[in-house]
Amino acid sequence: MPAPVAQRIEYRFPKPAVGGSNPPGSTTLLLSLKSNNKQKLTVEIFSPSIRIGRMDFPLYSTKDIKIKEKFNLNTPLGRKKYFAAKAGKEVAELKEYLDNNTFIGFMLAKKMAGKGTYSKIFEEIIGTSRVYQFSIGDLIRKVHQTLESDQEEKSKILEYINRKYRGYISDKTAIEALLNRSTEKVSVPTELLLALVKREIESKPRKAVFIDGFPRTLDQVSYSLYFREIMNLRDDPDFFVLIDIPESVIDARLKSRVICPVCNTSRNTRLLPTQFIKYDKAQGDFYLICDNPECNGYGKEKMIPKEGDDLGIKAIKPRLEMDGELMEQAYQLHGIPKVLLRNHVPIEESNKFDSYELTPEYSYEVTKSGKIKINETPWTIIDDDGIESHSLLAAPVVLSMIRQIHKILLG
Repeated sequence: MPAPVAQRIEYRFPKPAVGGSNPPGSTTLLLSLKSNNKQKLTVEIFSPSIRIGRMDFPLYSTKDIKIKEKFNLNTPLGRKKYFAAKAGKEVAELKEYLDNNTFIGFMLAKKMAGKGTYSKIFEEIIGTSRVYQFSIGDLIRKVHQTLESDQEEKSKILEYINRKYRGYISDKTAIEALLNRSTEKVSVPTELLLALVKREIESKPRKAVFIDGFPRTLDQVSYSLYFREIMNLRDDPDFFVLIDIPESVIDARLKSRVICPVCNTSRNTRLLPTQFIKYDKAQGDFYLICDNPECNGYGKEKMIPKEGDDLGIKAIKPRLEMDGELMEQAYQLHGIPKVLLRNHVPIEESNKFDSYELTPEYSYEVTKSGKIKINETPWTIIDDDGIESHSLLAAPVVLSMIRQIHKILLG
């Protein structure tokens, strides 16, 4: 009998097109089929590093060598000039399109990835008359508060739900689940959530909308695919916005976050300080003072850490894992466009961005004269693949978002 012949089969997953949903990544899977002395076949994996379900987020360069001006991305005026210089044509065409059309964008990312920040800046640049965003969490809290404190509005909400709600439990039971969600750990039924979302969107009939936090669970992903049909809603283009953020960034954002006890404005001692920085000699530590001009504590209220933030991602690890699963599920779906955003860049590729687009890290020292000196350096992180990277400020991420949405809506 002739000796068995070893066979080698190689298959390379195609790299997905921007906004596409081909199998992610370009990892090579190698299989070897051999027959042993008993003529049985065995299978060997030659590439142990393959990761099934890995999402691939393209890196979009924002650098334009013809633009010499350095923009202040921390102010509305600076951002306005930045987007006019780097995406003026796309911004103008999106504004014209949204004067007569709308869209629905589903924002999906891990907690503290910047969903609200990115959609708010998009709204700021395109115009609040054309775009708005809301989060599912805020919507539920607002409805809960209204049902308990405003009888007139409560009657309107209950009447709407009575007309629009369809589900396997009664509307009364669904409302009770919403009201008891915090005390009894009861989740809001998806069917009730859909009715509340529809009511919210109908309140802004001529605006494009970003929905932050839907789908919230794996079983809701399929609802998002047929959202317009299920809701009998306006015939908008729709798409997912997926955001890639390393867990090291989330951890740092949590551990150095501070909140104003008066207005709840959130800032970051390490990454996003206020204009008022003080030094506590007794504690040997620096702290921030609120600079929200609409706050009664402006210029005087000490910002403090939020309880539990010192634990970093440990306290929210299950939530991050669920968010990651939701993103992977949405990434694999066919038939719905995707906007793929990443908020970090490998150091070796950081020349694709202007230096002022990189997130700075702040440190402080007291000079001999007693003044506080602020030191600023590019923030270096290790991403989830162990690659040394720089984090990006929000504006260059939104620039990529604008270009991709422009391509989806206008080609």
